[in-house]
Amino acid sequence: MPTQTIMIKDYPQNERPRERFILNGPQSLTNHELIAIILGTGTKEESVLQLANRLLAEFEGFRFLKDATLEELTAIKGIGRAKAIHLLAAVEIGRRLSSHTHENRYVIRSPEDGANYLMHDMKYLSQEHFVCLYLNTKNQVIHRQTIFIGSLNASIVHPREVFKEAVRRSAASIICAHNHPSGDCSPSREDIEVTKRLVECGKMLGIDLLDHLIIGDNKYVSLKEKGYV
Repeated sequence: MPTQTIMIKDYPQNERPRERFILNGPQSLTNHELIAIILGTGTKEESVLQLANRLLAEFEGFRFLKDATLEELTAIKGIGRAKAIHLLAAVEIGRRLSSHTHENRYVIRSPEDGANYLMHDMKYLSQEHFVCLYLNTKNQVIHRQTIFIGSLNASIVHPREVFKEAVRRSAASIICAHNHPSGDCSPSREDIEVTKRLVECGKMLGIDLLDHLIIGDNKYVSLKEKGYV
């Protein structure tokens, strides 16, 4: 008797790539599940997951797929021109994103660089925003995140929230910043306490706090330059 083909609809919902994407995000998917989403459908003989697995096996995973040609892809049974074009388009998007990310990352070499990076967005905010910049080993900004909005308080700015993203992004160091809506950049007692607490936590984790900037109206104060970092 011929073997029954297992189609994507035969999989439990929590094992289907699109449903898992929606529930858990793209980072939860395996390589062949991501490829399956791009392919969209399988064939009469195999599910899209099986087709994706066979495709990756043919190119040794992503190793050679990134350099595949239209002719090489369409030579694989079950991959027509439309599917091949979708794959090549996805590969090209990845290539351009990678190039853009590495070539245009902002480098912070001084407190002034950090202030210039943040000043335009933060100087007119009506509430205090506590922001973290996550840097790689070359002092390039790899991520920016607003940790909280409201008056600065040592009990609110918890190191866990600050360094959680640093660990997730494999950041080498961080720069923290918050704005003073009044325009006065003078550091408060709370500003200094928060800074000292983050410096100590960073030392334990091996992730340096390079600076804590206070942003005012077209001016700033660096707590590193003040000797608190």
